[in-house]
Amino acid sequence: MEEEKNLCHNQFDAGFRHGIPIGLGYLSVSFTFGMMAVSEGMPAWSAILISFTNLTSAGQFAGLDIIAAQGPLLEMAMVQLVINLRYALMSLSWSQKLDASVTLPQRLLIAFADTDEIFAVSSGQDGTLGSKYMLGLMIAPIIGWTAGTTIGAIASSLLPDFIRSALGIAIYGMFLAIIVPPSRDKRPVRIVVLVAVTISCLLHYAPVLQNLSSGFAIIICAVAASAIGAWRYPVKGDNFAASGESGEVLS
Repeated sequence: MEEEKNLCHNQFDAGFRHGIPIGLGYLSVSFTFGMMAVSEGMPAWSAILISFTNLTSAGQFAGLDIIAAQGPLLEMAMVQLVINLRYALMSLSWSQKLDASVTLPQRLLIAFADTDEIFAVSSGQDGTLGSKYMLGLMIAPIIGWTAGTTIGAIASSLLPDFIRSALGIAIYGMFLAIIVPPSRDKRPVRIVVLVAVTISCLLHYAPVLQNLSSGFAIIICAVAASAIGAWRYPVKGDNFAASGESGEVLS
């Protein structure tokens, strides 16, 4: 146990190998973002720059709606804060996982690639993590996310309208693939999803509320659903570590 604790992963090639599957997975999602961004009137170079400098799927798709609706900067900032707040928690965990030899500038660079998948892979390694491993882990996902956006943006400029419309449905299928399996298996997740869907429908169809912008609608849905989930199914003490096994704890 003490040997595992003192182990430090710091091989660039090992990190790069671990990041390849993530980068390949990012290709399909970012392809859809690039296609949707161009279809909303955004220049291809702008969509590519957003993906290269942000690396956040849900945040980018939500931001795209606000940009298309010419929403205010305050709305954009609030939406990104709510959607990406989880990265702050991941970074806190990383601060304990990174080896003491990792300098502050290196930590700031590593924080740029704080995504769900990179965090999951890095957290699954025994011992601490060095800067070379983390930098290797970052490269393939960044390339995959940016390359997918580039391909999607170019394809959207060349493909006929009916094909672009058909491919645009892919993003909805992706989100369904994300939420349906855990919703089917875990009651707390199912309840939170249903609450979010119900609130979203009210905001969309209610006579007064339907005038609310998409950005603030996302904020209300996310905050309200997560608050109800936290109140109804709180994670207590040691149950947090076993949240994947408990049917009464959100994962």
